[in-house]
Amino acid sequence: MPGTAVVDQGRCLTLGPMTLHENLLGGPPPTHLPDDPEPRELLANGVAPAEVAARHPVSSLAWAQLADDAFERDSVVESYAYARTGYHRGLDALRRNGWKGHGPVPWEHEPNRGFLRALHALARAAHAIGEQEEYERCTQFLKDSSPTAAQTLG
Repeated sequence: MPGTAVVDQGRCLTLGPMTLHENLLGGPPPTHLPDDPEPRELLANGVAPAEVAARHPVSSLAWAQLADDAFERDSVVESYAYARTGYHRGLDALRRNGWKGHGPVPWEHEPNRGFLRALHALARAAHAIGEQEEYERCTQFLKDSSPTAAQTLG
């Protein structure tokens, strides 16, 4: 027998034998970016990240990969620029998908990983060039968005 749905202060509560689905922390719901598998597949198949970024300039994943590659080559300023591009492309995508400037962006949802990787790369590059305030801001933003991403990415 289904439960009865009740709306209380904008939250949908189900009473009866069904499970209660309420964000008990009182924060916004997680943001899940829509899947765009083509850039991910191109990168996985060995297409150069610069080519993927040129074909899919809104892909945070492509920019994050460019940032990682540049950082590995000790091209820290280049890494910073790529990471900042991926970060801003990701912010645009998050806002288009209902994000209001805060709240969870789960690493577990694969389409979110490009943004989270770009955010991590931006923090890493900022730290490398001595931009301490930006490093701290991005590091905290990553932890607040996805503790799993912060732990996974280091």
